[in-house]
Amino acid sequence: MRESGRTRRLLGLGARTGGALIRTRMGGQADWRALGEALFEGLSELKGPAMKLAQIMSQWDDLLPPDLAEELSRLQRQAEPMPWSGIRRTLVAQYGDLEELFAEIEERPFASASMGQVHRATTRDGDTLVLKVQYPGLAEVLESDLAQVRRLMRLGRWFKVPQARLDALFEELAVSLRGELDYHAEAQALARYRERYAYLESLVIPEPLPDLSGERVLAMRYEPGTPLRELEAGNDALRQGVAQTLADWITEELFTHGELHADPHAGNFAVNDQGQLVIYDLGAVIPVPEARLAAMMQLLEATLAKDPMAMDEALLKMGGRQGQGAPLSLYREAAEAVEPLFRPGEQDFGDVRVHRRLRDLSPKVWAAMDRLQPPADTLLLSRTLNGHYWNLVRLGARLDMAERTRPLFSRRHA
Repeated sequence: MRESGRTRRLLGLGARTGGALIRTRMGGQADWRALGEALFEGLSELKGPAMKLAQIMSQWDDLLPPDLAEELSRLQRQAEPMPWSGIRRTLVAQYGDLEELFAEIEERPFASASMGQVHRATTRDGDTLVLKVQYPGLAEVLESDLAQVRRLMRLGRWFKVPQARLDALFEELAVSLRGELDYHAEAQALARYRERYAYLESLVIPEPLPDLSGERVLAMRYEPGTPLRELEAGNDALRQGVAQTLADWITEELFTHGELHADPHAGNFAVNDQGQLVIYDLGAVIPVPEARLAAMMQLLEATLAKDPMAMDEALLKMGGRQGQGAPLSLYREAAEAVEPLFRPGEQDFGDVRVHRRLRDLSPKVWAAMDRLQPPADTLLLSRTLNGHYWNLVRLGARLDMAERTRPLFSRRHA
């Protein structure tokens, strides 16, 4: 689609979304199912930044209207693939004569995402690989798409989100998307993670193949697996083992290595026949400075202590509250909602009562947005951790979070 056509399509989807948001803000009703279907069809075809933003939104299952969340979640697993002809041109530009290297390349991708899609291939030597191929022309239209996304995000002002915070959220998204186009950086991240976690038998990181990779094609060893979303109703012992691995990995990432996998939608994770967690995509890995992590742990500790004044102090320190008058009652309700997951012993992440309490708080949070403002330098970290949390929810994880956090709090006070 030509750039002008993309712009008109994005603006049209943005206008429709804005109308629904404004209608509900004014006390009316919106057809969330119809909006979700329109967003799925339009963004699935357009790909790029807007689709990525919708995928991010879809991770917050219980904070969106159910009909809208259900439709957006399809972007993680059913996005319409790019026609093979365009993908083939990219592969030919990378390899030349495909038949010299490959006995077969499957034309139907087994994964389609916002910035590229993945095709299984067999080399002439009989090795099975996957080729992650960047969508043709995406780099050329990226900045134009980002400009339209920035316009769409201005709708946040209807919900009292300050312009400075909207700008910070946009910059986070822009940096992340530009980084995802750098396949050389992703290959380096794959190699680094494979070395780092070689000792962890429950985790699998695909092996990058530098000799077959280039600017717009990333080649990796094929690692088969069942997508994480398909485990939701599966064997409980398997799900609990995967949940333990996921939680252990995230904790080590943050508190030992100061990094975090920042694209936690469920399509990036699978489980193989040995019950190992497979991580397919390392296109977005962010550094987590120790000071930023310490500030978030201070807020968590205050929350679990159900101390609203300490919660306010932590938020002020993080830059997460402005204006006059701390919403202390909201802090108390938030602490009451979160605290059950951190009680001693195993707690059930699938407990819908916790989600219901958090969801019931959403209108109060929006109403307090003139005072509560997402800290600019923790937006990506908070959003990422939220996505990983929902993956644990989908697995029905039962984890002893009190035992996990105790040494982390002790370390903070050391």
